[in-house]
Amino acid sequence: MKNAKGKLIIIGGHEDKGNYETMSEEELQRKNIFLSEGVLKRIIKEINIDNPKIEVITSASLIPEEVGVMYQEAFKNLDVPDVGIMHIKNKEDANKQEFLDRLKQAHAVMISGGDQNRLVSFFIGSKALRIMQERYHDEENFLIAGTSAGAMCMSQVMIMGSFEEIPLIKGSVQTGTGLGFLYQMILDTHFIVRSRFSRLLEAVAAFPDHIGIGLGEDTAILVTGNNKVETIGSGMVVVIDGRELKKNNYAEILNGNHLSLQRIIVHVLPKGEIFEFKEANFY
Repeated sequence: MKNAKGKLIIIGGHEDKGNYETMSEEELQRKNIFLSEGVLKRIIKEINIDNPKIEVITSASLIPEEVGVMYQEAFKNLDVPDVGIMHIKNKEDANKQEFLDRLKQAHAVMISGGDQNRLVSFFIGSKALRIMQERYHDEENFLIAGTSAGAMCMSQVMIMGSFEEIPLIKGSVQTGTGLGFLYQMILDTHFIVRSRFSRLLEAVAAFPDHIGIGLGEDTAILVTGNNKVETIGSGMVVVIDGRELKKNNYAEILNGNHLSLQRIIVHVLPKGEIFEFKEANFY
């Protein structure tokens, strides 16, 4: 498949939204960062057009109205008033002409957090997803951003959930099919605060030709080209690369047995790192 011309910004959740109620010296500093180089500011920069139109998809959330207002206010703080909210609540909504027309006109789409399984159940096979996929592959400045669940669903292989109390046991992580903007990549979010290293490690053991990306909160990657990521935001990105594994017993053992892995490569990438994955093909 040819490289996508569009851009993805994949966020680990809890990105700064600029909602500061008081203005202590510390909060003033945070606000200045939000206005100049925060994750949401970078979305606007990458759209690279005056007066951009952004559509926020709230399908993953159980409180979509609140989430929609929150993002409208956040982008308004960044002088972007044209923010639509798309409360797509089922498969039928994902094929409604009203929403399809809005997706065709948007310069960017932001997919909110919540439950990634809701997202894929509504969008897989839909006309809405087809429009986003086609525009992402064919249009240079079209951008899709996703946070938390909205980030995890962007890959073809998606983590659906896990039994985190029994890590590194085969079967503790459940995977399924995501929205397929990226291939050969598995995404996990809230990675540092929720100690999700072990579940991403198991997912990579199950799909050793994939690269695992663990995103900290208020942290994101910008994906361009077929193998290049840039880290943005305030936290860390952890990369788990199993393509040079010398031992991987995942396919040989039954659920409930311990994993045995040798020669896993781990990268820790702070803000501003640009990393190219040799021989990777994300599209």
